[in-house]
Amino acid sequence: MQKMKTRRAAAKRFTLTGSGEIRRNKAYKSHILEKKSPKRKRNLRKAALVVAADKKRAMKCLPYA
Repeated sequence: MQKMKTRRAAAKRFTLTGSGEIRRNKAYKSHILEKKSPKRKRNLRKAALVVAADKKRAMKCLPYA
């Protein structure tokens, strides 16, 4: 049987925490930053966790996580 392949796009976007949660970066931080307030941009820097509804789908892309 062949090895399972990791989806590389997902591997670059998600990391696993010690407790088994999946950490992700927030969207809307790449461009059009002039009109966004400093507070909003500062909060977009922080990582977030993948919600339970999407966790199963994310884990399917990362079989060895």
